[in-house]
Amino acid sequence: MKYIGIIPARYASSRFPGKPLADLGGKTMIQRVYERVSTVLDDVAVATDDRRIADAVEAFGGRAVMTSDRHRSGTDRVCEAAHILGSDADVIINIQGDEPFIAPSQIEALKGCFDDDIDIASLARPFDPALGFDALFDPNLVKVVMGDRGNALYFSRSIIPYVRSTDWKHWLEKTTFYTHVGIYAYRRDVLNRIAELPQAPLETAESLEQLRWLSAGYRIRMAITDEPTIGIDTPADLEAAVEYLKQLNHD
Repeated sequence: MKYIGIIPARYASSRFPGKPLADLGGKTMIQRVYERVSTVLDDVAVATDDRRIADAVEAFGGRAVMTSDRHRSGTDRVCEAAHILGSDADVIINIQGDEPFIAPSQIEALKGCFDDDIDIASLARPFDPALGFDALFDPNLVKVVMGDRGNALYFSRSIIPYVRSTDWKHWLEKTTFYTHVGIYAYRRDVLNRIAELPQAPLETAESLEQLRWLSAGYRIRMAITDEPTIGIDTPADLEAAVEYLKQLNHD
C-alpha cells in the first residue's frame, strides 16, 4: 500500500499565533514534525493557508501546498491538499503540526491497521494512573472506549467508561482508561466521503469531529501506543517542549 503524510498547519491560532514557525531548539516546530515523519513515510507535505509557513517549509527542503483559509477542520484541509497534490496514495495520514515528538513507531502502528478492512485509524494511549483523577477529568484530554476488535465505540471529553458501584476516587484502580492521540489515517475514498458529511449532533455537543464519522457509520480502528508525545497549544507548552528536547539531547 502507498501512504502519504499531510501536515495541516495554520498561522492564525487564537492561543498561539504563528505556532508552526515557533523555534524549538534551532528548528521550527513544523520542520521537526516534518523530519520525524519523513523517516517512515516516503511522501510528506505540509498543507497551509499562510505563505509564511509555506516559505519556511520550502526553505528547509520540504514540500508545501497552499489550501483554502475557510476550512472547518484539519481533515478538510488535508482532503483539499491531497487533491491538489494529485496523490494516488491508498492511505492519507493526517499528522498534527504541533506534535514535534511524534514517534516513528506511532506512524507504523497506524499503517498496520490497514492490514484489516477498516476505514480510518487513530491512536489511543493508556492513561497513567499516577497523573491522578484531576488530569483524567480534564475536558481537553479526550477519552475513548473501544470494542473487542479495537474499533472505537465513542470519544468523549467526559470520563468514559463510568465505573458503577465504585467511589470515583477508586476508579483508576478498577479499570484502564484510554486517551485519544489526535492523529488520523484514512483510506483515500473514505477521506473524500467524510469531507462531505454534515455536522452531527454528537460532534456539535462534544466539539469532536470524529463523532461525525462514527455517527455516519465509519469504523475507526485504534492502535495502542505507550510513546509519550507533547502537543503544543500555548507558549507555556513550547517552553516545556524546549526542556524536554534538552533532556533528549542530553541523554
